[in-house]
Amino acid sequence: MENKWEYDYSGLYQNGYNPAPPTPGEPSGQMPGDGGEPPRKKRGTGKKVLAGVLALVLVAAVSFGGGYAGYLVASKNGGQTVMYQAPAGNATSTSANSAGSLAEVASAVSPSVVVVTTEQIVTNNYFWGGQQVLSGAGSGVILTTDGYIVTNYHVVEGAQQVTVTLHDDSTYTATVVGSDQQSDIALLKIEADGLTPAVLGDSDNVQVGEVVIAVGNPMGTLGGTVTDGIVSALNRDITVEGNQMTLMQTSAAISPGNSGGGLFNTNGELIGIVNAKYSDEDAEGLGFAIPVNTMKTVVQDLLENGYVTGRPAFGITVITVSDVQTAMQYGVSSLGVYVNSVDAGSGAEAAGMKAGDRIVSIGSQLVETTDDVTNALKSYNVGDVVEVQVDRGRELITLQVTLGEKTGA
Repeated sequence: MENKWEYDYSGLYQNGYNPAPPTPGEPSGQMPGDGGEPPRKKRGTGKKVLAGVLALVLVAAVSFGGGYAGYLVASKNGGQTVMYQAPAGNATSTSANSAGSLAEVASAVSPSVVVVTTEQIVTNNYFWGGQQVLSGAGSGVILTTDGYIVTNYHVVEGAQQVTVTLHDDSTYTATVVGSDQQSDIALLKIEADGLTPAVLGDSDNVQVGEVVIAVGNPMGTLGGTVTDGIVSALNRDITVEGNQMTLMQTSAAISPGNSGGGLFNTNGELIGIVNAKYSDEDAEGLGFAIPVNTMKTVVQDLLENGYVTGRPAFGITVITVSDVQTAMQYGVSSLGVYVNSVDAGSGAEAAGMKAGDRIVSIGSQLVETTDDVTNALKSYNVGDVVEVQVDRGRELITLQVTLGEKTGA
């Protein structure tokens, strides 16, 4: 059965140009979990819009249950950065509020919503001149008064330029502080002060049936769109485009471009970050969100270190050979995942892994795609010794690889 779980990318095109798709199977020379992945199959034939549109909208300084206390404090370049969380014991409503109350919540979160636009220059042999600019549109949420903003990894993935537009239409160039593909979270920074920060809820206290609203930017052009629903389920283990995630399910309407949008309770607190939906014409009301407590942990690591600590890595990059054309290009006779390079000083180098090895298995997990490599690594910790079988010149070799730590995206 075709996997229909997907991030919400909007199929927007600019300037009316619809180029032919890139050559299938073109490798990227990167490995998920070790710093990247081969290119995904593109949706549509137009310019890619990275609008897994994050409208991660949180509430600050509004009267939905009292005052707020700082939750995360981190030293960054000699200063303090504070993210705000609802006070402990702040009860979350589990029944539908009046239309007026929902309207108040929607109005209150708007100043924390930003629009995120991206540009990426790529080489396309089908495009006259060899290069084209891929434009993206998404959203984000202000976490601190001094300009830290959270968005989705897949919103800014591969972007050379990121621009943030605030609620008052002022624009800023953003820097990507850090990003994490596994959790689908990225942290941005703009040089601004006096912004309206968001208030984080507690996703551990969320109950099934609780009324929620989703705020997002459907189609990359309808920023601030609000839909309502309930929390349909908790702790759903699903695979989104090959990435295994534990997500919260909601019936609030999620459209292309809503990915990463904010999911709020009726106190105006963020409880989840919308990042996926079930794409099928027969399915309705199947949206998914990253629990906000997961986001808190990831953002704290990105803020302090620029990457998520404790993620294991082999210390290699790989390419995927998924068709005969690519196999001929690289001069190999079998389809699969091949080692492209081995980092000096890595556990893979110490174990004797070499460029050109085809990875057959990791532990008990057979490897056929880079997603298999990524998901197999999730079962291990930094410092673990993993048995890896590789095919080298038609000889099956077993290597004992000590996992290092992935230190960047």
